[in-house]
Amino acid sequence: MAVLKAPPKQPKTSVVQLRLHDDARGKLTKYAEFLNSSPSYVVTEALKLVCSKDKEFQAWLLGQHTKGSQPSAKGGSFQLELK
Repeated sequence: MAVLKAPPKQPKTSVVQLRLHDDARGKLTKYAEFLNSSPSYVVTEALKLVCSKDKEFQAWLLGQHTKGSQPSAKGGSFQLELK
């Protein structure tokens, strides 16, 4: 038996570049500090929360899947500008 345990598998990630207003960036940084985590973690978890709570989005998403458009499983990068 191994003395050390193997590290948990890290999920595949993609690079996203965001443009945020200074106040949003400050809140993101402070919230990550509050959680003792990274801004990336905060954004990921916030997006999961919003998507799980938005029933209209969930219905729309189900409709998209029935049309045959599947999200890509490959990682990639894209740019997103938030205003």
